[in-house]
Amino acid sequence: MADAITLTDILDPARAQALAVTLGQPDIGETLPPFFHQIYFWDPVEASGLGRDGHPKVGQGIMPDMGLPRRMWAGGQLTFHASAKLGVATQKTSTIDKTTHKEGRSGPLGFVTVRHDITQDGVLCVTEFQDIVYLNDPAPDAAPAIPPVAPEGGDVLLERSFSSTDLFRYSALTFNGHRIHYDLDYCRDVEGYNGLVVHGPLLAQMLMLLAERTLGPLRSFDFRATAPALHGEQIAFCLGSDGAMWVRGSDGRQCMQATART
Repeated sequence: MADAITLTDILDPARAQALAVTLGQPDIGETLPPFFHQIYFWDPVEASGLGRDGHPKVGQGIMPDMGLPRRMWAGGQLTFHASAKLGVATQKTSTIDKTTHKEGRSGPLGFVTVRHDITQDGVLCVTEFQDIVYLNDPAPDAAPAIPPVAPEGGDVLLERSFSSTDLFRYSALTFNGHRIHYDLDYCRDVEGYNGLVVHGPLLAQMLMLLAERTLGPLRSFDFRATAPALHGEQIAFCLGSDGAMWVRGSDGRQCMQATART
């Protein structure tokens, strides 16, 4: 396994514009909007190097094998140091920050935190800590997890649903092959979801854009996924006091909590 991976990409403005259109956002300017670096720095793996879920197999590159078959993007912490210009060669260096094992209510859990540093012309633009959780397949007779209830009050900044086409386009732009976002049979029969799962980083992306539009340029942003959001349901993106934000599902459950700082 490698200790670190550095990838170089030119921040193609056309790709950023494609994401903006997918998100229903206004035209972008000359600098990369927050979190748009997710659509760059592709690292393609041959089909033989993929796991059953469409992700690259663990134990190659820098990702350790935690001994558990399922993975989810659990959350992240981002610090925005400087703006990155579109159309310019940019580097992303990824390292493993920490790994831990815990025992959860449904069994063993493995946590991996990956650090990503985004630099352009020798200037650090973004530091991101990406939290990934690994877990077992759900037992056939397991009771469904009870999700947290979203806070009451706050301002609803946006309400929208995500179609299967939206999820496909976001998966394509981020080169994310995880089958829970496009393979309904796999979602239901293997990972136990009731529908296609909206990407956690897609929810976080929407929150960041709404926070910047409402509060001003972001200095940092932290988020944690708390329950899956499913395609087709009406989702509310909410803002409370002191930069607190959350995503509310159609039944009132909290799908994500976040904090934006400007």
